[in-house]
Amino acid sequence: MSLTKEKSKSWGDMVQGFLAYLAVEKGYSEATIRSYGTDLEQFEEFLGRSKRSLDKPLRIDRDHVRGYLAAMHGRRLTKSTMGRKLSSLRAYFKYLKKHRVISKDPTAGVRNPKLEKRKAQVLNVDQAVSMMETYIEPDPEGLRDIALAELLYGSGLRISEAIDLDLNDVDSDVIRVVGKGSKERIVPLSDSSIDRIRRYIEQRHALLQGNYAEQALFIGVRSGKRLNRRAANRIVAKLARLAGLPKDVHPHMLRHSFATHMLEAGADLRSVQELLGHENISTTQGYTHLDMQRIMQVYDSAHPRAGVRHNDDERD
Repeated sequence: MSLTKEKSKSWGDMVQGFLAYLAVEKGYSEATIRSYGTDLEQFEEFLGRSKRSLDKPLRIDRDHVRGYLAAMHGRRLTKSTMGRKLSSLRAYFKYLKKHRVISKDPTAGVRNPKLEKRKAQVLNVDQAVSMMETYIEPDPEGLRDIALAELLYGSGLRISEAIDLDLNDVDSDVIRVVGKGSKERIVPLSDSSIDRIRRYIEQRHALLQGNYAEQALFIGVRSGKRLNRRAANRIVAKLARLAGLPKDVHPHMLRHSFATHMLEAGADLRSVQELLGHENISTTQGYTHLDMQRIMQVYDSAHPRAGVRHNDDERD
């Protein structure tokens, strides 16, 4: 993975080696590597004001990193964006330290901007079911659209994972998914997904426009090739409108809804972690935002000792 030729010449081998490391050893996608490259390029531009360069890391210290954060704050970038860019710098300097290019990491001791905790946007169960049951024309395009939505909500896939699926990734009641870091996982299909995908595949050839060598599961109507992310976003938004949903529904909201509804129904956190393809369970825990009043109601109705309440002054 390379950046522009201009940057490649001015930076030399260090950044290029780092990006190659992300591709080969870490197995990151091209989009992810591009994001790292953009973050480093922007830091390089900032360093240029003080005649520093990522290609000469020994001349970079903690003050430069903190100054960059201050500059981003001045540009009113969101804290999540600032945190991501700092994470890219951490990864780069960690790589240099691992290869003994530097002995001191300039990002060490620099704290990430404190993020406001936000709940993931989710549909309630009735809204999700309404969307999945929306009437669509039973033509190849309509069958594709509802099959995609069923897969996002029924199996909790990322949109990138869904549009990257090939025909041979579908195997009766499961699919083989390649997630972040090129990690594979097997994900079960809901009964509705099985039916919708089967019906779509039977009509899929009509979208190929003669391009019968195409192996992508989901096909774009105009291109006859693999569906792209923008078109997938439009499909989900359209189905939400047809269902009369009041929210701006996007593909990741269906994944959020899948995780939330699974946990609300009693699925254990580890199982949901596996289904979602999260490397760390702490990521999955972000979905455990069930309403406390509802939790207390469930507890009161289910636990044999729930009727015994103690006032604060009765506690030890």
